[in-house]
Amino acid sequence: MRIKYIAHSCFLIETADGTRIVTDPYEPGCYDGAVRYQPVTEEADIVLVSHDHPDHNWAGGVPGSPTVISEAGPYSAGGVEFLGVSTYHDTSRGSERGGNIIFRITADGLNLCHLGDLGHILADAEAASLKPVDVLLLPVGGFFAVGPEESDTLIGALEPKLVIPMHYKTDWVDFPIAPVEDFLAGREGVVRPGGSEADLTAGGLPLGTLVLEPSALP
Repeated sequence: MRIKYIAHSCFLIETADGTRIVTDPYEPGCYDGAVRYQPVTEEADIVLVSHDHPDHNWAGGVPGSPTVISEAGPYSAGGVEFLGVSTYHDTSRGSERGGNIIFRITADGLNLCHLGDLGHILADAEAASLKPVDVLLLPVGGFFAVGPEESDTLIGALEPKLVIPMHYKTDWVDFPIAPVEDFLAGREGVVRPGGSEADLTAGGLPLGTLVLEPSALP
């Protein structure tokens, strides 16, 4: 399996048999220009949308004719198994920012878990429904979603082998969120390969935290 960090909460995940999955595609220029990443250019067979905000739901901008999954439930497409679990975008059961879907992706002997814009600590039952988790795609910027303060609690609950941070402050997003360095401070087992892509295999999965660089930079 190959994973590419496009930007924000958007990844391209390509399975060994060639199925291409894009997560949470953003609309370039949304929120009055606050998101300035380049458009998503990667073709996809499947697009996952965690919630209906323009920095996460721009499925129409993804090349190809992908199947869009944006609701909770079990799904099977392209030889891949998906599980969507309903959560919230805030700590008040969605009354501030609405709902959020966590997606677990099962392919090539791996379980990847994309938390979307999760805004709260998971209940025990929610965490149990998602396990086992091999790779956790974790928002770390805070403010609109969980951040550095909640990260260790979520990692402890889901027990992933590998964490890949996402949804953090860069020079191309003007949201009041924290940079990835806040999450990484004092953390052991951090690998920064200096690129946007990585190959992941069930038998050779690295342990710790893998920091991929956004590829869709101006």
